[in-house]
Amino acid sequence: MSITGKFDVVVVGAGPAGSAAAYILAKAGFKVLVVERGRGAGSKELFGGKVYAQPLRDIWPDLDKSAPIHRWVTKERFSLVVGERVLTVEYSSPRPVGFTTYLPELAKWMADKAVEAGALLIDEVRVDEIVVKDGRVIGVRSGGDLVEADVVVDAEGVNRLLLEKLGLVERLDPKHIALGVKEVLRTGKGVIEEKLGLGKDEGMAWMVAGDITAGIPGGGFIYTMKDMISIGLVLHVGKAVEAAEKGLLREHVSLLLEKFRLHPYFKRIWGEADIMEYGGHLTIEGGLGLVPKKLAINGLVVVGDAAGLLLNTGYTVRGVDFAATSGRLAAEAIIEAFNNGGPSEENLRVYEDKLKSSFVWRELVRHRGIERVMSDPLFFTKLPRLLIGVMKRLYEADYEEPTILDAFIESTSEEDISLARLLFKLGSVVGKL
Repeated sequence: MSITGKFDVVVVGAGPAGSAAAYILAKAGFKVLVVERGRGAGSKELFGGKVYAQPLRDIWPDLDKSAPIHRWVTKERFSLVVGERVLTVEYSSPRPVGFTTYLPELAKWMADKAVEAGALLIDEVRVDEIVVKDGRVIGVRSGGDLVEADVVVDAEGVNRLLLEKLGLVERLDPKHIALGVKEVLRTGKGVIEEKLGLGKDEGMAWMVAGDITAGIPGGGFIYTMKDMISIGLVLHVGKAVEAAEKGLLREHVSLLLEKFRLHPYFKRIWGEADIMEYGGHLTIEGGLGLVPKKLAINGLVVVGDAAGLLLNTGYTVRGVDFAATSGRLAAEAIIEAFNNGGPSEENLRVYEDKLKSSFVWRELVRHRGIERVMSDPLFFTKLPRLLIGVMKRLYEADYEEPTILDAFIESTSEEDISLARLLFKLGSVVGKL
């Protein structure tokens, strides 16, 4: 690494969690080193979507003025898709709480803020090991180089290889992760605003479910950027593996995404737009079940995706704000630890207390078990067909129209869905949402 000397804190990963921690610690006068595996902060990020603003303002008050904000989300849509039939619900609000951005841009902005505050950032360096000596973390090792630190902040992300080596987490199971693939389409600013009924700088976040994922739990997303649209699919990896093994999934995920892009209902928005980017990225889907056994030990705290802090409710996704908040709370705990005798496990466990008193933990607890709902095929196959079937009967009758109740009963019968089971499932979902 060509880095010598000892640091107060070494942060592994320059994502939102790591950069938030580094920024606050550097501002407080700590000697901070941020080690990033990619070429520049944000280079390994893929997300291009909605980010909740207020938790980030708590860390960076100048967010609205200087962050790479593309559009403020004033419209939320949710669609169910079965073939060419689509059922869409839209919510419009005059008070946007989130904005669209590309995470590589936002992560770089966050890391730059940390560097401006005094942190040292080195990139294209892989940390091979978090080093433990005499029962406490003393630094990190890359190849043959050891960099010592009083505290290490693990912000390595979803691939928690360093934590696996420490025995704090188990190897990721496919049932706990999802694969996201996306394309960025160049449409032009005017097309976005005209086709989607948006004003200047207004944006839309659009979640989609149904047969676009070929029966695999997951869904689609559409986010509006300044002059481009980000579209993609998220597939539950465990269920995708099962489907492939049974011969039910024969297409590469890139072909599923292409079908989504070419779907007549959605294609009318972006037409023959040029594809500017294609990529894939793993994301966590485990809820509280993916939180490490300990979030703090002697000389170490765990933040962001590495700590399992992401929530996907099906109608919205919260990850960037959770990660940044965990970085902020970890930094505050580290500062308090240094002021109270040093970064022992007992002192650093203040971070766990802070996290469990925050909105992040309350949200994870409130939606506990939602990951099981999001992996239930019922909600991605039969339920969309049921609701689309009801709409078809109500709106495609040439002569006699059924009552809503009749349409519902006929559709449940056609889809061979037990009404009692459906009501039970929906009741459990409403409780978690």
